[in-house]
Formats: sequence, structure tokens, C-alpha cells
Amino acid sequence: MTRTEKEQLVAEMTADFKEAGAVIVCDYKGMTVPDLESVRADAKAEGNSVRVIKNTLASLALKNAGCDELALSETNLVIWGETQVLPCKIADKAATAFKGKFSIKTGLLEGKVAEIETINAMAKLPTRDELIGMLLNVWNAPVQNFTIGLQALADKKEAEA
Repeated sequence: MTRTEKEQLVAEMTADFKEAGAVIVCDYKGMTVPDLESVRADAKAEGNSVRVIKNTLASLALKNAGCDELALSETNLVIWGETQVLPCKIADKAATAFKGKFSIKTGLLEGKVAEIETINAMAKLPTRDELIGMLLNVWNAPVQNFTIGLQALADKKEAEA
């Protein structure tokens, strides 16, 4: 990789990290290429990004984005996205599916260093779409109950007549 390619990569990553709600750093030692591709596919399906990047380039991009500094060492896979919950969910799902080969090392939530416990807790939260679905179910329940009651009343009146 030439210097200009590295500079371009750092610039792209800086722009991405500025907009990221969460940046999760994971260890992927021992994973096969198909395993890594399945993690990438899961992330892409949710609109998130995954990249294996050199530690120095990732550190530069994080620094340029105004994020807290992370101590990056060994091999790292970086997962990031606009929301805070989805990258955490993707990392947690991969850590569960590929136990022993994939683990969450550290991460950033809105540019601040987050502990692994926080990342795991975020992974358990419902996504925005799931929350909207729950809210719609709550709003829909009174209408359903009202229509069931009206139908029961209509059936009763019909039976009496």
C-alpha cells in the first residue's frame, strides 16, 4: 500500500468515524475467510461497515475524527455504524457465533471509550425499528380491544334478535 493510498484510507476512515455512533474493535484470530465474510455480510445488511485496518492507520483516523484514543495492538477488526446499538449487536452476535475465535476488545460510543460491559449491554437493547414496532403495538391495543368489544356486542344483539 503506497503512502497516498494510506492517506486516502485515513481520510475516508476519519470521515466515517466522525459520523459513527459506535466503533467496536474486535479480535478475529483463528477465523476463516468465510467466517469473516459472514460478519461483513451481517454488518452490510444492517448498513454498517467492517474493516481490518492497521493499528497506526486506525489510530490516526480516530485521532483526526476527534475520538478518544484507543490502545490498539495485534490484529483488529473494526465495526462501525451511524447508530450505537447495531455495531454492538453485530459484534456480540459474531462473538457468540464464533466463540474462541472472535472477541470484543474495546470500543467507542459517540467518540468516548466504552467498557466491554457497556458494549454488551448496548447489544441487548432493542434497535430503533424494534422500539417503533413495540410502540405501534401499544398504540394498536386499545383499538383492537374496542373492535373486539364491538364485535362481541354485535354478536350478542344478533343472537337476541
